Amino acid sequence: MNFRKGQRREDPEINLIPFIDVLLVILIFLMVTTTYSKFTELQITLPTADAEKAVEQPNQIDVTVDAKGHYTINGAPVSFRDVPGLAQAMKAAAKGGANPVVVVNADQFAMHQMVVNVMEAARIAGFDRLTFAAQSGSAR
Repeated sequence: MNFRKGQRREDPEINLIPFIDVLLVILIFLMVTTTYSKFTELQITLPTADAEKAVEQPNQIDVTVDAKGHYTINGAPVSFRDVPGLAQAMKAAAKGGANPVVVVNADQFAMHQMVVNVMEAARIAGFDRLTFAAQSGSAR
């Protein structure tokens, strides 16, 4: 039975006002719960040692790497073109000693590749004992 003979049927329409209200509440919720923090770099703490200073070993090679990429072996600056060249300089500094300890003194701002170059040169030179120097905890 059609009680509305003279009237035409209205098209259904979506009421947008409640929809907009819900979206605004969701937007506010997301803005409040979101953290806006930038991760630009990794914050690390360099190693420190609280032990007493070790007795100087007579058969050791001190390799120093600074932040600018300069290398020194036992305090003498060295220049080389590649890692095998650094290995040759380390062999010359060993003076024929039997398996010296390679002590790496790297600046905190030195690139990791520079330290890896020293480790690779020690491997090529046949030095299997390697250690890293750290500053003492009281120096800070």
